[in-house]
Amino acid sequence: MDLGKLQKQDYQTGQVLLVDKPLGWTSFQVVNKVRWLIRQGFDIKKIKVGHAGTLDPLASGLLILCTGKFTKQIETYQAQQKEYTGTITLGGTTPSYDLETQIDHRFDIAGITQEAINKAREQFVGDIMQQPPIFSALKKEGKRLYEYARAGETVDIPKRGVHISAFEITGIDLPDVYFRVACSKGTYIRSLAHDFGKALNNGGHLSALRRTKIGEFDVKNAHTIEAVIAHFDGSVDS
Repeated sequence: MDLGKLQKQDYQTGQVLLVDKPLGWTSFQVVNKVRWLIRQGFDIKKIKVGHAGTLDPLASGLLILCTGKFTKQIETYQAQQKEYTGTITLGGTTPSYDLETQIDHRFDIAGITQEAINKAREQFVGDIMQQPPIFSALKKEGKRLYEYARAGETVDIPKRGVHISAFEITGIDLPDVYFRVACSKGTYIRSLAHDFGKALNNGGHLSALRRTKIGEFDVKNAHTIEAVIAHFDGSVDS
């Protein structure tokens, strides 16, 4: 994707843009920023821009953006397998299953061995049942789950089936366990981290996450948001 070759009509007809979402940004903020840049850069009053799969603010990595008529293809990209790298920190759980909330329970990790970690990993390869975290945007009875969580309300969240085609332990430096995961649409890596800790009779939460692939699309070919901003600020002709 060479941004320098794209013109006004290209964005309106439809383009797939690969963006490396930075930490701290919501996926919605990236969409809004790129939409605004296209509108300003080409003096377009209205342009459709959407993303194919949300990344949490505390995660970085590949975000597929579709413009114009290509927004109709978003569901196709959302359905493709995704790959992530990240860190599970053992010895503590959090209500959100990641660093959005504080540790609520602590555990002794002294007895955890490399063998136990590798054995626990085997439980999460293939078709598994997973409970989404309550701090998520899924809806129940018209409300987002995180709305219940922030109000201190308890709610029953049914488990659902997901498929994990690969779950590799790439490094161990306790309390941190480094991993790579390839999984189906709808998989919550935060839930995987939480359940991984439980499988070790311990506690775990997700402390770092980066999406590296969606289908055949690779974050190596994505533009940083800074590069996208710089391109529109300095090189676009309307």
